[in-house]
Amino acid sequence: MLPTIKHYCFVLIAIFCFTLANAQIETSKWKALIAVGFNSPSQDGLVNPFEANSINFPTINLGVQHMFTPQLGAKLDFGYNRFENADNTPEFKTNYTRINAQFVYDATRDFTFLPLGTALVFHIGPGYSMIKPLGNYGDNKTSFLNAMGGLEFHVGISQTVSAFVDGSYILGFGDTFDPITEGFGSFNGNMLTVTVGVAVSLSGCYTCN
Repeated sequence: MLPTIKHYCFVLIAIFCFTLANAQIETSKWKALIAVGFNSPSQDGLVNPFEANSINFPTINLGVQHMFTPQLGAKLDFGYNRFENADNTPEFKTNYTRINAQFVYDATRDFTFLPLGTALVFHIGPGYSMIKPLGNYGDNKTSFLNAMGGLEFHVGISQTVSAFVDGSYILGFGDTFDPITEGFGSFNGNMLTVTVGVAVSLSGCYTCN
């Protein structure tokens, strides 16, 4: 009698664990991500005597992510950044917009010391940057290819929502400004961004809290 009860208990526990794991996989397949933070453009992307603040607000990132397996996936994301002049330099403001297609690697399983309910996610991929100076330098628009890489740390809020911090670096492949006046108020360099946001599941577990 007792072995039979143990057998049923084992089966029930196994079914519960499988159901929970399957729900987590389903909720991870499609996600929407939104984040807000600050940016720091490289000074070598600006022509003299223009200099940007080392920290600028805002940076806004919007993305959609799809996981092909529990660890491997891809995302398409859009980023908007604005930066402006540092003190005692020519006045300017510049909009930096980008779009990137990135590979995603959920490394949580590789870091067994991470607390339950947290995740570590790497992302990297190519993209396209569009620079639009404002005000007096509005004609100095430029665009170029980029490569972006970053790391996200997620903390689960519920089965379908997590909060995360993302640190990313955008490597720009812009041409040299020739003549130099084409670079007034414009930018052709690299950028560091740090954002805080939320990831919301778009698939599975629709009745979860």
